[in-house]
Amino acid sequence: MGMRLGASLYESKVIRMHTGIIGAGKVGCSLAKYFVLRGLSLSGFFDADKNAARTAADFAGTDFEEKLEDLVRKSDALFLTVPDGLITTVWNQIRELPIEGKYICHCSGALSAEDAFPGIADRGAFGYSIHPLFAVSDRFHSYKELSDAYFTIEGDKRHLEEVRDLFQSFGNPVRLIEAEDKVKYHCAAAICSNQVIALIQESLDLLSGCGFDEESALAALRPLISGNVNKVLAGGCAASLTGPVERGDVRTVQKHLDCLDEEDRKLYALLSRKLLSVAGRKNPDRNYGELEALLREM
Repeated sequence: MGMRLGASLYESKVIRMHTGIIGAGKVGCSLAKYFVLRGLSLSGFFDADKNAARTAADFAGTDFEEKLEDLVRKSDALFLTVPDGLITTVWNQIRELPIEGKYICHCSGALSAEDAFPGIADRGAFGYSIHPLFAVSDRFHSYKELSDAYFTIEGDKRHLEEVRDLFQSFGNPVRLIEAEDKVKYHCAAAICSNQVIALIQESLDLLSGCGFDEESALAALRPLISGNVNKVLAGGCAASLTGPVERGDVRTVQKHLDCLDEEDRKLYALLSRKLLSVAGRKNPDRNYGELEALLREM
């Protein structure tokens, strides 16, 4: 029973594809609820933790199955919303079941469909990686924010555009990417989402040395953090850049370097060299040669 996307699936704007969710964690619960709210028919949940599957099914308003093969049998498409390290393990369980014509999807940002589902073409199924560019942090509330998420999709070319159209019908922006770009794409997301936290922690540590506790330091930094993010989102990096690197203020940058230990000095210099390329776009007529030479000494 393969998924056939087309006009018949959009009768009265209700998508009649039966979708099963394997994995009842944060991503599985969030996507399931989001799908239901947009008219996608769920065939149910399966999880090795039966209580988790039952709770997720109740939350999304669908069934849960105690046997994996029962969920596979009922489904046109399957979403493997398990941790990255378990995706291929679960695939190896379902690949021996009747999956011909079915769509097998995962939500990993780093894995391609081919990496996650080796040999899927030999089983007559279609593999896709479908990743919401969004930090799903809560099992029962994150679905409320998924309408703003950007989805990236990669996988079997035979139905790739149809899968894209499905998610676009939900109102989400969608980008098709190539399998070989998945790791670079995920690295970009991790830098923006996770590595930024490391930089904020660095600022907190420095303020701690100035007598701030964490609460007062966060309060002090809040306008800087939120203001920068809002400016970048509105106008891009070059238009938003301020500070000593943008000004070419070699003396201040040297003072900053002098107050840091060796490891943090290298971090500051590396990030400042990246900022120089941004500053050059903002101020193409400004000479940053002296500052560039200082930073390359680090």
